[in-house]
Amino acid sequence: MRHSNSIVSACHSEIAKVLKPGMTTIYINGLVETFIRDNGGVPSFLNYKVGDQRFPFSACISVNDAVVHGFPNNRELKEGDIVSIDIGVFKNGFHGDSAYTFAIGDPGEEVMQLLKVTKESLYKGIEKAVFGCRVGDISWAIQEHTERKHKYGVVRDLVGHGVGRNLHEDPQVPNFGKRGNGPKLNPGITLAIEPMINMGTKDVYYEKDGWTVRTRDGKPSAHYEHSVCVQKGKADILSSFKDIETAEKANANLRSDYY
Repeated sequence: MRHSNSIVSACHSEIAKVLKPGMTTIYINGLVETFIRDNGGVPSFLNYKVGDQRFPFSACISVNDAVVHGFPNNRELKEGDIVSIDIGVFKNGFHGDSAYTFAIGDPGEEVMQLLKVTKESLYKGIEKAVFGCRVGDISWAIQEHTERKHKYGVVRDLVGHGVGRNLHEDPQVPNFGKRGNGPKLNPGITLAIEPMINMGTKDVYYEKDGWTVRTRDGKPSAHYEHSVCVQKGKADILSSFKDIETAEKANANLRSDYY
């Protein structure tokens, strides 16, 4: 899983190097698929099946009020957009899964604060992904930081999840909940922790494509995700934002002064 996640993280950093206004999300999808296959992996999301529906792209690319599962298309990114890119890689029998939200140009201080708080909440949750805690401790930490402290909307309809040989496994990892509730966390459990936080209401709806999830009030949403392994004392983060953040800071088309 560490190797699969290293490909995911490297793919994000390559995208961070080239993101700019005028780039289409379908073009980004092509970059993602090429990078994954060039590194011996398979895109985890491509043709992923839920019910009778299959996701037809290699990356979920969600812009502004799209929360997750956005369909890449010919829409050009513009100054002030935020774009969340969710990437999964399957290699050597295991999946890696990580998401990151980028600011194209300057979306304004309110939106940058949303990105900052959402990323912070991811690490607040990861701090609880240790032996002796329960899933609810992760959930509570994320909700406490985003909803109770900063009054953002925490999406209820979508949750984090176990990840490993399958892209989605038990247990579910909500971004809201009570301390001390839920399954126990034992060493070796691997989770995809992924706060999906809205500037306004927590309520969302699905587009006609059956996949794209948008905020009910049309306000922006941010999404950050790490794959982690539960350990004693401190969680082992299998994906990485380090090179993504370095590339983000070096790209004059992106705003990155929020952490």
